Amino acid sequence: MKKIFSVLLASSIMLTSSIAFAKEPNRPLQKKADEIANTLVTQYGETSVQYALMDNGEIILSGSKGVYAKDSDRPITKDTMYGIGSVSKMYAAAAVMMWVDRGKLNLDEPFVTYVADFKMADERYKQITPRMLLNHSSGINGTSYGNTFLFDDVNPDLQEDVLASLRTQTLKANPGEFSVYTNDGFTLLEILVARLSGMSYSEFIEKNISEPLGLQHTKTPMDEFDRTALARTYLPNFEGALPTDAISAVGTGGIYSTAEDMTKMAEVLMGKTDLLSEKSAKAMLNEEYKNGLWPSDGDQNFFAYGLGWDSVNLYPFGDYNIQAAFKGGDSVLYKAAMIVLPEYNISVAVASSGGSSVFNSMLGTGILKEYLKEKGIIKEIKPDKTFTPPVKVQMPESLNQYNGVYAAAADSPKEIEIKDGEIDMPVLLGGYIPAQKYVYVGDDHFKSEDGTVTLSFEQQNNGITYIKASAYLNFPGLDQSSLTFYDSQKVEPVQLNKAVSDAWTERVGKDYLLLTERPSSEALFVPLVPSKLLIDVKNGYVAGSKILDENNAVNAVQIPVASGRDTTDLKFYKENNAEYLKMYNMTFINKADLPSMYEGKTSSTTIQANGFARWYQINDKAANKTITVNLPTNTSFAVYDENNTCVSFSTVSGKNTAKLPVNGYVGFFGKASDVFLITLK
Repeated sequence: MKKIFSVLLASSIMLTSSIAFAKEPNRPLQKKADEIANTLVTQYGETSVQYALMDNGEIILSGSKGVYAKDSDRPITKDTMYGIGSVSKMYAAAAVMMWVDRGKLNLDEPFVTYVADFKMADERYKQITPRMLLNHSSGINGTSYGNTFLFDDVNPDLQEDVLASLRTQTLKANPGEFSVYTNDGFTLLEILVARLSGMSYSEFIEKNISEPLGLQHTKTPMDEFDRTALARTYLPNFEGALPTDAISAVGTGGIYSTAEDMTKMAEVLMGKTDLLSEKSAKAMLNEEYKNGLWPSDGDQNFFAYGLGWDSVNLYPFGDYNIQAAFKGGDSVLYKAAMIVLPEYNISVAVASSGGSSVFNSMLGTGILKEYLKEKGIIKEIKPDKTFTPPVKVQMPESLNQYNGVYAAAADSPKEIEIKDGEIDMPVLLGGYIPAQKYVYVGDDHFKSEDGTVTLSFEQQNNGITYIKASAYLNFPGLDQSSLTFYDSQKVEPVQLNKAVSDAWTERVGKDYLLLTERPSSEALFVPLVPSKLLIDVKNGYVAGSKILDENNAVNAVQIPVASGRDTTDLKFYKENNAEYLKMYNMTFINKADLPSMYEGKTSSTTIQANGFARWYQINDKAANKTITVNLPTNTSFAVYDENNTCVSFSTVSGKNTAKLPVNGYVGFFGKASDVFLITLK
């Protein structure tokens, strides 16, 4: 569910491994899996990783690397469970297709036919169909983050929260115009399945998928099961293991499972069980991304949406004339990947604590290639593509028309100026592609210094010009990956008058703190959205949102693939001399407007009638003192340093004391009227 290109790096840890085989192990296959898994744990921040390979219903390979917990010698076994993040979407997609098989659902009927209380502040919402939710082309903004990612807790109102959020939103594109990753679409599908079945979504998954397949280790946060079965998770700002990672948007990213269980689920997705027809399974593998706008030459790609699938043409299997479908999953703490080869009824699944679904997909790809060779399906494993530094040639003057401002949903707007056939480009793909110079090489293309990334400018039939990037990602010890995507779109600069410019200039560099999260929210411990806004006063944008006036900005980008995901409008307002911000489905307060914490020995604070959290600056007199808080039931408090790092969170530590850092701040979280008694020493 978290953006797919986030990476959490951690220190190396003592390794243990477990490898089991359903039949006599084939040493090259075992060696390959072991090598890559070891690399993920020692070099790419994974505390543990678990993998499984299935061929025609038989587990061929099942193994792991790393440790269950850093302070334990307990091994990872085939039954150790992990959150699988957005791989959960394949369970939702299968559940929807089951209703198609039963004749109770038409993918191309308006969604409101089935969920009448789904409404938006945009009449086009009535055109959205279940198919558009499955292939990410609904035009919905993206993710309602509020109270979704929790520690060992469930938001029972999640479905209604998302419906309420959508009622206030407009669409960013016409339904069906193009596909771009959309989490809220799968929460709507979760609601659809629950409505059609007359039971909760978790119950439907249990009764219609887990029980028939014998998935004893596939659960949701709503289920009763032994949480110690879950591999432990970690983050850099806390030494110990974290509480259970729990995502309340189950259809979007909330399922727990094992690698072996995921390969059993893959059998359903390839139409090899009685749970889903072969017709529906094949329909899920259709090239749905081609229904709308898409980058040219973007077929064999990390993103090439089917129904549910991230890609139905995963690189490098097209080089062998084999279709591979892929789904990745990234929660804050767990990562997962599933790859299927439908023609051969072969699947691989990988799950990990920490790391990235991108890295896990590379483990899966490496295992599959080795196995295909050993079965004789492919004669040899082709080497990774190699590149040489580009040779610069004379650039036609006509390409200077592409100079200007480019924006994306979650990046700072960038001014592109081609000088003497060269472009200085900031980081792309969330840092996976470093900032570097690109030179013109002919045929309207620019190449990176090492030749692995090609940039071009592409005008689509919607009249928008995009920066297109085609990249080969190379990471030491892992398989190569390929991705073609639109990085950003050209936008017209907005000339702000003085009053508007001054209002937004005042916000540059300011931090905005969450007011509306549950006391158990992971967003209070590690930010899900930046606390600082990406404001470009000169050109009139906040990331991908266009500034309208002193207090409002609206989404302005329509970018297929991934860079246009999670768009939002921003609305500021003032109340009691403090500035507030509404975006996504959350409310924030300007940190600069926080009152100072009382520095006396005893005090109290009360959660406001609207349920908003209480925040305080730590002044010089309170700094370096120890705070002790009498916490009411189901509440929490957190302490942050001046760099906005959470240094203590009672939900995580289980402690009600903390040292107050200089220039830091403190937050108290609960429900309306909860009273916190505070002691400083």
